[in-house]
Amino acid sequence: MDSATETPVVEMIDIVKVFPGVRALDKVSFAVTQGQIHALLGKNGAGKSTLMHVLTGLYQPDSGLIRIRGASHENLNTARAKQAGIALVSQHAKYVPGLSIAENVYCGMLPLKVGGFVNWRKMNSDAHEKLARFGLDLDVTRLMEDTTVAERQMIEIARALFADASVIILDEPTAPLPKHDVTKLFEFVRRQRERGASFIYISHYLEEVFEVADHVTVMRNGTVTGASAVKDITQPELIRLISGANVERYRRSIGKVAEPVLEISQLSRAGAYSNIGITLHAGEVVGFTGLEGSGPGELARGLFGLEPLGTGQVNLRGKPYDAATPIQALAQGLAYLPRDRHGLGIIGIGSVRDNISLSVLKRLQKLLGLIDGGKERKLASDYIDALGIKTPSMNTAVENLSGGNQQKVVVAKLAATEPKVLVLDEPTQGVDVQAKVDLLRIVDQLSQRGVAIAVVSDELNELIDICDRIAVFYRGRIIREFRKGRDEMTTTRLLAAIEGEMGENADATV
Repeated sequence: MDSATETPVVEMIDIVKVFPGVRALDKVSFAVTQGQIHALLGKNGAGKSTLMHVLTGLYQPDSGLIRIRGASHENLNTARAKQAGIALVSQHAKYVPGLSIAENVYCGMLPLKVGGFVNWRKMNSDAHEKLARFGLDLDVTRLMEDTTVAERQMIEIARALFADASVIILDEPTAPLPKHDVTKLFEFVRRQRERGASFIYISHYLEEVFEVADHVTVMRNGTVTGASAVKDITQPELIRLISGANVERYRRSIGKVAEPVLEISQLSRAGAYSNIGITLHAGEVVGFTGLEGSGPGELARGLFGLEPLGTGQVNLRGKPYDAATPIQALAQGLAYLPRDRHGLGIIGIGSVRDNISLSVLKRLQKLLGLIDGGKERKLASDYIDALGIKTPSMNTAVENLSGGNQQKVVVAKLAATEPKVLVLDEPTQGVDVQAKVDLLRIVDQLSQRGVAIAVVSDELNELIDICDRIAVFYRGRIIREFRKGRDEMTTTRLLAAIEGEMGENADATV
């Protein structure tokens, strides 16, 4: 239900922005009203970020008009935008990890006592009071590095509100969050909306738009292709506006399963999982899903040596698997795509070529340990072509690519190691609808080469489309398995199992 008033807080009228050779914004009009959560959607490169950079004063428009609370703003810069009440909260919250929550809240404006000493008691008391005012009951003496990602996002939003921001841009805020933290963040955002704050919500997760937003505007190729109250539009209609066509779901046929590759028996780790038993075969795609903390993510990280694996028996290609570090895991034939591609998957300032070759540098060495540039370029070129990575050149910094193409670079880096087992942790997180289809197609292609693939995800429709089997975790145990062609794989049945309803196959062997 749209709770916004009719008075625009922000009006952007016929905004034009031209870069050399590119018309990034072509007479774009966009408005946000008070107390509104307004979703701004579009594929990577559609113009969303450019439009928000104009609103926050990072870019000057070539033409057009910006009004904030009825006042026209020319030559808007970041300081003036902030004074006008515009704030940006990105998916990677800005904070100092070694300082407390209170110190981060008051960073740059610490309360002082006579003599210039910091008034720690006042700072902690005031920080707790301010956060509590926005519904955050936190121990403000905790270090920021000990907070959850969702708590950091909410603290960042609260800081913007402290500074009298009335319009807060949320740029992919849920991309790094597990589902239960997404729920907490949305509850927090709704509370602030009820207080009169307005939000511009940028996301690739269309289901979240229907959960939290009041209104939606869609951009494509630098223009607005549609705008509507969320209650008056459907997800297929949104997809057509975003892509310009119907984007078909990628549905994989049942794979040709060959010999066992990864065999796990009675694997347990205190606080993570218990008595896990499952076998992955060559050419098979197996989904792991469950509530956050129920075991799939912990198992994935344990297999790759990022966390302790625990006790039990794990064999890879018939030999004991005992990788305690990622290097050992790769050497034994298991590769892992992390959920956090920015933190663990890519080197943003590195080139596409450097990122793809990073995991196989030893294989590219020639005499005296130097890298064979010709082999490295061919490797990068082959994977750019095979995976359809859209990049100006192999020398382009990965941070300059879209989210979907960054993820393809990570997949290329892992595929270059020629793994026998590939574990993918939320592989389509934070990418647009077309990139999701491309990534699922790549997963299918890798399985057809004989790679055994495990996909950890809570995107149930994607698991149904790509997996031969789906193992459901509940409180650290696999309680149910669904097999394509034998069981009716539906989101309803999967959700029931995820919530602990084991059904008739509770004791199924996996």
